[in-house]
Amino acid sequence: INDSEGHPSSSHQTLKGTSKWATSLENLLEDPEGVKRFREFLKKEFSEENVLFWLACEEFKKTQGKKQMQEKAKEIYMTFLSSKASSQVNVEGQSRLSETILETPHPLMFQKLQDQIFNLMKYDSYSRFLKSDIFLNHKKGEEQEENSPEAQTAAKRASRIYNT
Repeated sequence: INDSEGHPSSSHQTLKGTSKWATSLENLLEDPEGVKRFREFLKKEFSEENVLFWLACEEFKKTQGKKQMQEKAKEIYMTFLSSKASSQVNVEGQSRLSETILETPHPLMFQKLQDQIFNLMKYDSYSRFLKSDIFLNHKKGEEQEENSPEAQTAAKRASRIYNT
């Protein structure tokens, strides 16, 4: 992509990997590799259930059909919200949730709780993740890949192709 003078433009290049993850938690959660690394970090912090709950809620919103919704809602409730949950998340208003809400599920029924968990991750875990060895080592690996002779050769080939 060239700018108005015909020079290669860098402003149109999209960020990838760790650079994109570092711009926002939303970008991190949109990248499967980012989610994998963030989960790895949260597991070490004993709070992996937060991202798992968030992901389960995202998946739940896409669920079609009342029966499937009921099953998925119950699964989310039993895994993350019930007092006997195996991976209980810590959210306000949790004590008021009862299994009766599971009988009439709707795509946004967990939205408020999901937002709480998102904010908890955004203002707590995410900033620590960006300073963690997991993130920094992945970033270093990406930078070494970009600076490898193979990557530079490919970039030169690409620039020859696009600048002819």
